[in-house]
Amino acid sequence: MRRSDVRVVVRELIADLVAAGFAERAGKGSHRKFRHPKVLWPVTISGTLGQDAKPYQERDVQLAIEESKK
Repeated sequence: MRRSDVRVVVRELIADLVAAGFAERAGKGSHRKFRHPKVLWPVTISGTLGQDAKPYQERDVQLAIEESKK
C-alpha cells in the first residue's frame, strides 16, 4: 500500500500490475489495458510513464490487485 503523501507515477502503477500477474493488452495512444485471469474487468492506465498518476488510477489499480488475490 502506498502512502498518500508520496508522488506516484504511471510507471509505478504499471510495475505493480505486472508484479501482480496482469498482462498488457492492446491500447490506443497513451492508454494501456491490463488483464488478469481472475479479474473480470480490464484496468486502463492512461498517461506517459513519467507522468503523475491520478488518484482514481491508483484506486483502480489497488482494487484490481486485491481482486486478483481472491
